[in-house]
Amino acid sequence: MTPAFRTVGTAVDRVDGPAKTTGTARYSAEFAYEGLVYAALTYATVARARITAIDTTAAEAVPGVLTVLTHLNSPAMKPPPKPNPVNLDTLASASSVNYLNTDEVHWDGQPVAVVVAGTREAAEEAAGLVEVTYAPLPAATDFAAEEPTAVPQKGSLIQHAEGSKGDADAALAAAPVSVDLRFGTPRHHHNALEPHATTAVWDGDRLTVHDSAQNIEWVRTHLALKFGVPAAGIRVVSPYVGGAFGGKTMVWPHTVLAVLAARVTGLPVRLALSREGVYRATGGRQPSVQRVALGADRDGRLTALIHTSTAPVGRTGGGPEQITSVARHLYAADHIRHRQYVLRQDTAPNTYIRAPGESIGSYALEAAMDELAYRLGMDPVDLRARNEPDRNPIDGKAFSHRRLRECFAAGAEAFGWSRRTPEPGSMRDGRWLVGWGTAAAYHPSWQLPANVTVRLNADGTALVRCAFHELGMGAATAQGQIAADALGLPFSAVTVEYGDTALPTGPGAGGSAQTASVAASLLAACAKIRRAVGQPAPGESYAQVLARTGRDHVEAAAGSDTRLGKAVGQVRFMTKFLTDRRRWVKAASGAQFCEVRVDPDTGEVRVTRWTGVFDVGRVVNSRTVASQLRGGIVMGIGLALSEETLLDPRTGRIVNPSLSEYHVPVHADIPRIDVQCLDDPDPTMPLGVLGAGEVGITGVAAAVVNAVHHATGRRVHDLPLTLDKLL
Repeated sequence: MTPAFRTVGTAVDRVDGPAKTTGTARYSAEFAYEGLVYAALTYATVARARITAIDTTAAEAVPGVLTVLTHLNSPAMKPPPKPNPVNLDTLASASSVNYLNTDEVHWDGQPVAVVVAGTREAAEEAAGLVEVTYAPLPAATDFAAEEPTAVPQKGSLIQHAEGSKGDADAALAAAPVSVDLRFGTPRHHHNALEPHATTAVWDGDRLTVHDSAQNIEWVRTHLALKFGVPAAGIRVVSPYVGGAFGGKTMVWPHTVLAVLAARVTGLPVRLALSREGVYRATGGRQPSVQRVALGADRDGRLTALIHTSTAPVGRTGGGPEQITSVARHLYAADHIRHRQYVLRQDTAPNTYIRAPGESIGSYALEAAMDELAYRLGMDPVDLRARNEPDRNPIDGKAFSHRRLRECFAAGAEAFGWSRRTPEPGSMRDGRWLVGWGTAAAYHPSWQLPANVTVRLNADGTALVRCAFHELGMGAATAQGQIAADALGLPFSAVTVEYGDTALPTGPGAGGSAQTASVAASLLAACAKIRRAVGQPAPGESYAQVLARTGRDHVEAAAGSDTRLGKAVGQVRFMTKFLTDRRRWVKAASGAQFCEVRVDPDTGEVRVTRWTGVFDVGRVVNSRTVASQLRGGIVMGIGLALSEETLLDPRTGRIVNPSLSEYHVPVHADIPRIDVQCLDDPDPTMPLGVLGAGEVGITGVAAAVVNAVHHATGRRVHDLPLTLDKLL
């Protein structure tokens, strides 16, 4: 039986709202333990070297310091396993470096010592007094200089590094109208509101860890391997995470070293990174250079689409983003070729950051489409509609669900696109140049293994248990809504427990996959409960059936691990997932519309209006989905106009590791953002959910750049679009 939707789709208030607004929500650096001490890191100041000496004398003399751990006195730990995509747990470590078990430095910022003291202030002071002597080794840190050495990226089970249809180069050469453009995007960092933090407590060989993590199961399995203890004896607790955007997916050195310090001292240890520490010890988005070449006939039908990218990855960790994947899916070109190139550098391991690949790949492709529309003398919306495919362009697979045409139509109507005059520089508001731009948004849909238990009580309440994650997007609220409707209960009668490895194993929070992944198992468990309870009489609830039949409660479990065991369950899930991917192309999509005002004398750019219309499948909570989409747009505006991690190419050192020099958007930078969702379920996804966490950032940078071109006639190719590039 399909549950009736009474709560799903409505704007239910978030269940974690009161705790967060009253300050009672406890984050990873806020759990109190008797005898708690504090740890701080000393970071390498060179990109590649061997440590020849460490002097900890001054650090040890700071009052309150308990110990200073370096590679000279740290206990041995097991190295991280070699990554294996079939075994998801092997993907947990951010780096292959065995921290404090080696005298080698692999990036500027790698932790080389950890200080433990009675106060955080003493630990940080002492960490700054550790003197390290290095023997430098050759280091590759200059992306621009080393770009020509990039090699073709190897594909994998989950990422296409290349693909082709027909002869795109010949078609480009023969095209009556064409563009061939180069784009550049810089490094980025996440800058979540809560910096990374870990509190670790040992009790014999049992370990409790409070960690700001997006994948607590990965934290548990990785720590079990590193410290040679059973995973069953490790509990990772993370009920609240203050934002992440991908930056807390991997296990970073501070987590391992906090646990090490607690092991050595026998005391509870808290290690909270400063904002600068986040830049030093964790990774961000890699820079890229992209080429997009488009050929079309004079009616605007694409005959050629070429998209290539070159990007570095960390030598000890991090993987390439799927930058050119959008070329496989967005437009019905007769001939397509996409290819990615990579090179390894001695920098911090790069990592996932909101819509990895699609956020920057969509920028290049959608800016090139806008330039092609300008050269054709066509409306940019009409050009996209003319090249909207019926099947996946590169391989002919069926779309499970595609409503991009409807998104553009609704967005153009809401934005008033028909009032746009096409000539650049033709729209003004007093002294301000006004520009309107648009771009397509696109993000693939994913599903991950999830295990759920559900208990329905005769008193009309229910308990849902799953170790998923709450990063601020309203995950617990959404799953409570789904359970309420599946069991015929009011939302207030459902309690959801999450964020604790003592619960059934949940998915990581990434890839916009968590809602659909948990929902699949949750709906299956609720269906088992309905079958076990039996059909209610007219007007009777399932809980009332329990009471009438003398049963106190009924409980059910569902998911990938419930009967087969974790390893077998994961393999079977991934096999089913990959088989499904061979049949369908699944994605969330949307249309972005942007208005900018540009000062012709100073080059100042202001985003003054935004409309986004999205197809994210079924909307579980209209308020939290709109919030996720707006948040992605805000982050995309930062990507377009201000955000850039500056790395000195001579030394490999980040030179702006703070929010005073890395410029994220603030309230004054952001206009009213109007968001609409089609709320049209995808029949092949659990509950019809496609995911809303990342599609909002895609296409944003292109829409801004396209609007600036419309306002000024100038096309900026290298982000961020700072005012000096318009002068």
